[in-house]
Amino acid sequence: MSLLYATHARVHLGNIRDNLRAIRAAVGPERKVLVAVKANGYGHGAVEVSRMAEATGTADWLGVATVPEGLQLREAGLRLPILKLGPTFPWEMRAAIEAGLTLAICSREEAEALAAAVAEANRPASVHLKVDTGMGRIGVSPAEAPELARLIVGLPGVVLEGVFTHLPVSDAADVTYTREQILRFRITAGLVQEAAGRRLLVHCANSGAVLGHDSAWLDMVRPGIMVYGFRPDPETPATIPLKPGMSLLTRVSFVKKVARGTSIGYGRTWVAPVDTNVATIPAGYADGFNRLFSNRGRVLIGGRSYPVVGRVCMDQSMVDLGPETDVKVGDEVVLMGPSGELVIPCEEWAARLGTITYEVTCQVNPRVVRIYDPY
Repeated sequence: MSLLYATHARVHLGNIRDNLRAIRAAVGPERKVLVAVKANGYGHGAVEVSRMAEATGTADWLGVATVPEGLQLREAGLRLPILKLGPTFPWEMRAAIEAGLTLAICSREEAEALAAAVAEANRPASVHLKVDTGMGRIGVSPAEAPELARLIVGLPGVVLEGVFTHLPVSDAADVTYTREQILRFRITAGLVQEAAGRRLLVHCANSGAVLGHDSAWLDMVRPGIMVYGFRPDPETPATIPLKPGMSLLTRVSFVKKVARGTSIGYGRTWVAPVDTNVATIPAGYADGFNRLFSNRGRVLIGGRSYPVVGRVCMDQSMVDLGPETDVKVGDEVVLMGPSGELVIPCEEWAARLGTITYEVTCQVNPRVVRIYDPY
Protein backbone atom coordinates (compact mmCIF):
# COMPACT_ATOMS: atom_id res chain seq x y z
CA MET A 1 0.00 0.00 0.00
CA SER A 2 1.08 3.61 -0.53
CA LEU A 3 1.62 5.38 2.78
CA LEU A 4 0.84 9.09 3.02
CA TYR A 5 2.64 9.20 6.39
CA ALA A 6 5.94 7.38 6.62
CA THR A 7 5.74 6.55 10.33
CA HIS A 8 3.78 3.33 10.70
CA ALA A 9 3.35 0.26 12.87
CA ARG A 10 3.55 -3.20 11.38
CA VAL A 11 1.28 -5.52 13.34
CA HIS A 12 2.32 -9.15 13.13
CA LEU A 13 -1.04 -10.91 13.28
CA GLY A 14 0.63 -14.25 12.62
CA ASN A 15 2.74 -13.80 15.75
CA ILE A 16 -0.32 -12.86 17.80
CA ARG A 17 -2.13 -15.94 16.46
CA ASP A 18 0.85 -18.10 17.44
CA ASN A 19 0.86 -16.60 20.94
CA LEU A 20 -2.82 -17.44 21.34
CA ARG A 21 -2.28 -20.97 20.10
CA ALA A 22 0.57 -21.40 22.58
CA ILE A 23 -1.64 -20.13 25.41
CA ARG A 24 -4.46 -22.51 24.49
CA ALA A 25 -2.04 -25.42 24.24
CA ALA A 26 -0.66 -24.64 27.70
CA VAL A 27 -3.97 -24.20 29.56
CA GLY A 28 -5.72 -27.06 27.80
CA PRO A 29 -8.78 -27.35 25.56
CA GLU A 30 -11.13 -27.63 28.54
CA ARG A 31 -10.60 -23.96 29.41
CA LYS A 32 -11.89 -20.93 27.58
CA VAL A 33 -9.61 -18.08 26.53
CA LEU A 34 -10.67 -14.44 26.85
CA VAL A 35 -8.44 -12.13 24.83
CA ALA A 36 -8.10 -8.64 26.27
CA VAL A 37 -8.51 -6.22 23.35
CA LYS A 38 -9.18 -3.10 25.41
CA ALA A 39 -7.27 0.10 24.61
CA ASN A 40 -7.43 -0.72 20.89
CA GLY A 41 -5.86 -4.11 21.45
CA TYR A 42 -3.06 -2.57 23.54
CA GLY A 43 -2.37 -0.35 20.54
CA HIS A 44 -2.33 -3.18 18.00
CA GLY A 45 -5.87 -2.72 16.65
CA ALA A 46 -8.82 -4.20 18.53
CA VAL A 47 -10.95 -4.96 15.48
CA GLU A 48 -8.18 -6.59 13.47
CA VAL A 49 -6.87 -8.67 16.38
CA SER A 50 -10.41 -9.74 17.30
CA ARG A 51 -11.25 -10.70 13.72
CA MET A 52 -8.12 -12.82 13.55
CA ALA A 53 -8.87 -14.48 16.88
CA GLU A 54 -12.46 -15.24 15.88
CA ALA A 55 -11.51 -16.52 12.42
CA THR A 56 -8.75 -18.80 13.74
CA GLY A 57 -10.70 -20.08 16.74
CA THR A 58 -7.98 -18.93 19.12
CA ALA A 59 -10.35 -16.97 21.38
CA ASP A 60 -13.66 -17.78 23.06
CA TRP A 61 -14.28 -14.33 24.57
CA LEU A 62 -13.11 -10.77 24.07
CA GLY A 63 -12.46 -8.31 26.90
CA VAL A 64 -12.99 -4.54 26.74
CA ALA A 65 -12.83 -1.65 29.19
CA THR A 66 -15.55 0.64 27.84
CA VAL A 67 -18.95 0.39 26.21
CA PRO A 68 -17.73 2.17 23.02
CA GLU A 69 -14.95 -0.42 22.71
CA GLY A 70 -17.57 -3.16 22.79
CA LEU A 71 -19.84 -1.34 20.34
CA GLN A 72 -16.93 -0.93 17.93
CA LEU A 73 -16.40 -4.69 17.88
CA ARG A 74 -20.10 -5.40 17.34
CA GLU A 75 -20.29 -2.82 14.54
CA ALA A 76 -17.31 -4.56 12.93
CA GLY A 77 -19.28 -7.81 12.91
CA LEU A 78 -17.62 -9.64 15.80
CA ARG A 79 -19.90 -12.33 17.24
CA LEU A 80 -17.80 -13.65 20.13
CA PRO A 81 -19.02 -12.93 23.67
CA ILE A 82 -17.63 -9.62 24.94
CA LEU A 83 -17.05 -8.95 28.63
CA LYS A 84 -16.81 -5.34 29.80
CA LEU A 85 -14.31 -5.69 32.62
CA GLY A 86 -15.18 -2.65 34.75
CA PRO A 87 -18.29 -1.02 36.23
CA THR A 88 -20.93 0.46 33.95
CA PHE A 89 -22.77 3.72 34.61
CA PRO A 90 -26.59 3.57 34.42
CA TRP A 91 -26.73 5.79 31.32
CA GLU A 92 -24.38 3.40 29.47
CA MET A 93 -26.34 0.25 30.22
CA ARG A 94 -29.01 0.28 27.54
CA ALA A 95 -26.47 0.63 24.74
CA ALA A 96 -24.44 -2.20 26.26
CA ILE A 97 -27.50 -4.42 26.58
CA GLU A 98 -28.62 -3.79 23.01
CA ALA A 99 -25.13 -4.68 21.77
CA GLY A 100 -25.19 -7.93 23.70
CA LEU A 101 -22.26 -7.05 25.93
CA THR A 102 -21.74 -9.02 29.13
CA LEU A 103 -21.28 -6.64 32.05
CA ALA A 104 -19.26 -6.86 35.25
CA ILE A 105 -21.37 -6.24 38.35
CA CYS A 106 -19.58 -4.84 41.39
CA SER A 107 -22.38 -3.66 43.70
CA ARG A 108 -26.06 -3.91 44.61
CA GLU A 109 -26.70 -0.44 43.18
CA GLU A 110 -25.17 -1.38 39.85
CA ALA A 111 -27.21 -4.60 39.70
CA GLU A 112 -30.47 -2.77 40.41
CA ALA A 113 -29.68 -0.11 37.82
CA LEU A 114 -29.03 -2.85 35.27
CA ALA A 115 -32.38 -4.48 36.06
CA ALA A 116 -34.08 -1.17 35.31
CA ALA A 117 -32.16 -0.85 32.02
CA VAL A 118 -33.09 -4.41 31.09
CA ALA A 119 -36.77 -3.61 31.61
CA GLU A 120 -36.44 -0.46 29.51
CA ALA A 121 -34.59 -2.25 26.71
CA ASN A 122 -36.99 -5.23 26.92
CA ARG A 123 -34.18 -7.73 26.49
CA PRO A 124 -32.06 -9.71 28.97
CA ALA A 125 -28.46 -9.03 29.98
CA SER A 126 -25.79 -11.46 31.13
CA VAL A 127 -23.38 -10.47 33.88
CA HIS A 128 -20.26 -11.65 35.67
CA LEU A 129 -19.93 -10.85 39.37
CA LYS A 130 -16.65 -9.07 40.13
CA VAL A 131 -15.11 -9.92 43.51
CA ASP A 132 -12.28 -7.89 45.06
CA THR A 133 -9.98 -10.50 46.60
CA GLY A 134 -6.96 -8.24 46.99
CA MET A 135 -6.56 -5.89 44.03
CA GLY A 136 -8.29 -3.08 45.94
CA ARG A 137 -9.71 -1.44 42.85
CA ILE A 138 -13.30 -2.54 42.10
CA GLY A 139 -15.59 -5.36 43.09
CA VAL A 140 -17.70 -6.68 45.93
CA SER A 141 -15.94 -8.05 49.01
CA PRO A 142 -15.75 -11.85 49.39
CA ALA A 143 -17.98 -11.64 52.48
CA GLU A 144 -20.72 -9.82 50.56
CA ALA A 145 -20.39 -11.72 47.28
CA PRO A 146 -22.88 -14.57 48.00
CA GLU A 147 -25.60 -12.15 49.04
CA LEU A 148 -25.07 -10.06 45.91
CA ALA A 149 -25.21 -13.22 43.80
CA ARG A 150 -28.59 -14.11 45.32
CA LEU A 151 -29.85 -10.60 44.57
CA ILE A 152 -28.72 -10.79 40.93
CA VAL A 153 -30.34 -14.18 40.39
CA GLY A 154 -33.63 -12.73 41.60
CA LEU A 155 -33.59 -9.78 39.18
CA PRO A 156 -35.86 -10.25 36.13
CA GLY A 157 -33.92 -10.42 32.86
CA VAL A 158 -30.47 -10.37 34.51
CA VAL A 159 -28.57 -13.62 33.98
CA LEU A 160 -25.64 -14.36 36.30
CA GLU A 161 -23.19 -16.18 34.05
CA GLY A 162 -19.80 -15.85 35.74
CA VAL A 163 -17.72 -14.75 38.70
CA PHE A 164 -14.22 -13.33 38.52
CA THR A 165 -11.45 -11.44 40.27
CA HIS A 166 -8.14 -9.80 39.36
CA LEU A 167 -4.61 -10.56 40.56
CA PRO A 168 -2.32 -7.54 41.23
CA VAL A 169 1.03 -9.32 41.68
CA SER A 170 0.73 -12.53 39.68
CA ASP A 171 3.79 -11.44 37.70
CA ALA A 172 6.05 -11.13 40.77
CA ALA A 173 8.78 -13.56 41.82
CA ASP A 174 7.30 -13.81 45.33
CA VAL A 175 4.23 -16.00 44.80
CA THR A 176 2.92 -15.96 48.40
CA TYR A 177 0.27 -13.25 48.05
CA THR A 178 -1.03 -14.54 44.73
CA ARG A 179 -1.35 -18.12 45.96
CA GLU A 180 -3.31 -16.94 49.00
CA GLN A 181 -5.48 -14.75 46.80
CA ILE A 182 -6.25 -17.58 44.37
CA LEU A 183 -7.29 -19.83 47.27
CA ARG A 184 -9.47 -17.05 48.70
CA PHE A 185 -11.14 -16.59 45.34
CA ARG A 186 -11.74 -20.29 44.76
CA ILE A 187 -13.50 -20.52 48.13
CA THR A 188 -15.53 -17.38 47.40
CA ALA A 189 -16.46 -18.60 43.92
CA GLY A 190 -17.76 -21.82 45.42
CA LEU A 191 -19.95 -19.90 47.86
CA VAL A 192 -21.20 -17.63 45.08
CA GLN A 193 -22.21 -20.62 42.99
CA GLU A 194 -24.04 -22.17 45.96
CA ALA A 195 -25.89 -18.91 46.49
CA ALA A 196 -26.71 -18.64 42.79
CA GLY A 197 -27.82 -22.24 42.61
CA ARG A 198 -26.00 -22.80 39.35
CA ARG A 199 -22.58 -23.51 37.82
CA LEU A 200 -20.85 -20.29 36.78
CA LEU A 201 -17.90 -19.44 34.57
CA VAL A 202 -15.09 -18.86 37.10
CA HIS A 203 -11.97 -16.94 36.07
CA CYS A 204 -9.07 -14.93 37.50
CA ALA A 205 -5.90 -15.63 35.48
CA ASN A 206 -4.29 -12.63 33.80
CA SER A 207 -1.01 -12.93 31.86
CA GLY A 208 1.12 -13.32 34.98
CA ALA A 209 -1.10 -16.12 36.25
CA VAL A 210 -1.25 -17.85 32.86
CA LEU A 211 2.56 -17.93 32.89
CA GLY A 212 3.19 -18.66 36.55
CA HIS A 213 0.10 -19.92 38.45
CA ASP A 214 -1.69 -22.88 36.94
CA SER A 215 -3.96 -23.08 40.00
CA ALA A 216 -5.54 -19.85 38.72
CA TRP A 217 -6.55 -21.20 35.32
CA LEU A 218 -9.99 -22.43 36.50
CA ASP A 219 -12.70 -22.28 33.76
CA MET A 220 -11.25 -19.43 31.70
CA VAL A 221 -8.02 -17.44 31.42
CA ARG A 222 -7.76 -13.74 30.49
CA PRO A 223 -4.37 -13.11 28.82
CA GLY A 224 -3.60 -9.51 27.98
CA ILE A 225 -0.06 -8.30 27.35
CA MET A 226 1.24 -11.80 26.59
CA VAL A 227 -1.15 -12.03 23.64
CA TYR A 228 0.90 -9.24 22.07
CA GLY A 229 4.22 -10.93 22.77
CA PHE A 230 5.44 -9.68 26.13
CA ARG A 231 5.66 -10.99 29.68
CA PRO A 232 4.09 -8.59 32.20
CA ASP A 233 7.36 -8.35 34.13
CA PRO A 234 10.94 -9.61 33.62
CA GLU A 235 10.45 -11.68 36.80
CA THR A 236 7.53 -13.58 35.31
CA PRO A 237 8.58 -17.10 34.25
CA ALA A 238 8.88 -17.59 30.49
CA THR A 239 6.81 -20.78 30.50
CA ILE A 240 5.12 -20.05 27.16
CA PRO A 241 7.08 -18.90 24.07
CA LEU A 242 5.92 -15.50 22.85
CA LYS A 243 6.50 -13.50 19.68
CA PRO A 244 6.28 -9.68 19.43
CA GLY A 245 3.11 -8.36 17.89
CA MET A 246 4.35 -4.99 16.67
CA SER A 247 7.23 -3.22 14.96
CA LEU A 248 7.40 0.58 14.63
CA LEU A 249 9.03 2.09 11.57
CA THR A 250 9.55 5.31 9.65
CA ARG A 251 11.87 6.66 6.94
CA VAL A 252 14.66 9.22 6.76
CA SER A 253 13.19 12.55 5.66
CA PHE A 254 16.33 14.73 5.59
CA VAL A 255 20.12 14.33 5.82
CA LYS A 256 22.62 17.13 6.35
CA LYS A 257 26.31 17.62 7.06
CA VAL A 258 26.93 19.21 10.44
CA ALA A 259 30.12 20.99 11.45
CA ARG A 260 31.71 20.44 14.82
CA GLY A 261 30.16 22.79 17.39
CA THR A 262 26.75 22.93 15.70
CA SER A 263 23.79 22.58 18.06
CA ILE A 264 20.80 20.42 17.22
CA GLY A 265 17.17 20.85 18.23
CA TYR A 266 15.14 22.62 20.89
CA GLY A 267 17.13 23.91 23.83
CA ARG A 268 20.43 23.24 21.98
CA THR A 269 20.90 20.19 24.23
CA TRP A 270 23.29 18.42 21.83
CA VAL A 271 26.31 19.94 20.15
CA ALA A 272 28.25 17.99 17.50
CA PRO A 273 31.63 16.97 18.99
CA VAL A 274 33.07 16.41 15.49
CA ASP A 275 32.06 17.03 11.90
CA THR A 276 29.24 14.57 11.30
CA ASN A 277 26.02 13.82 9.45
CA VAL A 278 22.59 14.13 11.03
CA ALA A 279 19.37 12.57 9.76
CA THR A 280 15.90 13.82 10.54
CA ILE A 281 13.05 11.33 10.86
CA PRO A 282 9.31 12.15 10.84
CA ALA A 283 8.55 10.57 14.21
CA GLY A 284 8.16 12.28 17.55
CA TYR A 285 6.36 12.12 20.85
CA ALA A 286 2.98 12.67 19.16
CA ASP A 287 3.55 9.30 17.49
CA GLY A 288 4.57 7.52 20.68
CA PHE A 289 8.33 8.02 20.20
CA ASN A 290 8.75 9.33 23.71
CA ARG A 291 10.41 12.65 24.52
CA LEU A 292 12.50 10.83 27.13
CA PHE A 293 14.46 9.37 24.21
CA SER A 294 16.04 12.82 23.78
CA ASN A 295 19.83 12.30 23.66
CA ARG A 296 19.44 8.73 24.95
CA GLY A 297 17.34 6.73 22.50
CA ARG A 298 18.45 4.89 19.40
CA VAL A 299 17.14 3.71 16.04
CA LEU A 300 18.23 1.11 13.48
CA ILE A 301 18.96 1.95 9.85
CA GLY A 302 20.23 -0.71 7.49
CA GLY A 303 21.06 -3.07 10.33
CA ARG A 304 23.14 -0.50 12.24
CA SER A 305 22.34 1.34 15.46
CA TYR A 306 22.40 5.15 15.58
CA PRO A 307 21.84 7.44 18.60
CA VAL A 308 19.06 9.99 18.87
CA VAL A 309 20.53 13.46 19.33
CA GLY A 310 18.83 16.60 20.55
CA ARG A 311 15.34 16.72 21.93
CA VAL A 312 12.65 14.54 20.45
CA CYS A 313 10.10 16.94 18.96
CA MET A 314 6.36 16.48 18.60
CA ASP A 315 6.63 15.28 14.99
CA GLN A 316 10.35 14.86 14.25
CA SER A 317 13.58 13.58 15.77
CA MET A 318 17.24 13.71 14.84
CA VAL A 319 19.84 10.93 14.58
CA ASP A 320 23.65 11.12 14.48
CA LEU A 321 24.89 9.12 11.48
CA GLY A 322 28.59 9.75 12.11
CA PRO A 323 31.27 11.40 9.94
CA GLU A 324 30.89 8.88 7.10
CA THR A 325 27.52 7.55 6.00
CA ASP A 326 25.63 6.15 3.03
CA VAL A 327 22.23 6.73 4.64
CA LYS A 328 19.93 8.69 2.34
CA VAL A 329 16.45 10.18 2.30
CA GLY A 330 13.83 7.45 2.07
CA ASP A 331 15.82 4.75 3.89
CA GLU A 332 13.81 2.68 6.36
CA VAL A 333 14.27 3.49 10.04
CA VAL A 334 13.32 0.97 12.71
CA LEU A 335 12.22 2.58 15.95
CA MET A 336 11.15 -0.72 17.51
CA GLY A 337 11.71 -4.14 16.00
CA PRO A 338 14.39 -5.90 13.91
CA SER A 339 16.77 -4.58 11.29
CA GLY A 340 19.33 -7.02 9.92
CA GLU A 341 20.83 -8.90 12.84
CA LEU A 342 19.95 -6.19 15.35
CA VAL A 343 16.70 -5.57 17.18
CA ILE A 344 15.24 -2.90 19.42
CA PRO A 345 12.70 -4.80 21.53
CA CYS A 346 9.71 -3.22 23.19
CA GLU A 347 11.25 -4.26 26.50
CA GLU A 348 14.22 -1.95 25.79
CA TRP A 349 11.86 0.98 25.32
CA ALA A 350 10.12 0.15 28.59
CA ALA A 351 13.40 -0.10 30.49
CA ARG A 352 14.74 3.20 29.11
CA LEU A 353 11.48 4.99 29.83
CA GLY A 354 11.04 3.52 33.31
CA THR A 355 7.67 2.04 32.42
CA ILE A 356 6.08 -1.20 31.18
CA THR A 357 5.52 -2.66 27.73
CA TYR A 358 1.77 -2.11 28.08
CA GLU A 359 2.25 1.66 28.12
CA VAL A 360 4.72 1.59 25.22
CA THR A 361 2.33 -0.04 22.75
CA CYS A 362 -0.75 1.80 24.05
CA GLN A 363 0.96 5.14 23.42
CA VAL A 364 1.49 4.56 19.70
CA ASN A 365 -0.73 7.37 18.43
CA PRO A 366 -3.75 6.69 16.18
CA ARG A 367 -2.20 8.79 13.42
CA VAL A 368 0.46 6.09 13.09
CA VAL A 369 -0.97 3.83 10.39
CA ARG A 370 -1.21 0.14 11.31
CA ILE A 371 -0.25 -2.28 8.53
CA TYR A 372 -1.38 -5.83 9.23
CA ASP A 373 0.67 -8.84 8.19
CA PRO A 374 -1.42 -11.78 6.96
CA TYR A 375 -2.10 -14.68 9.30
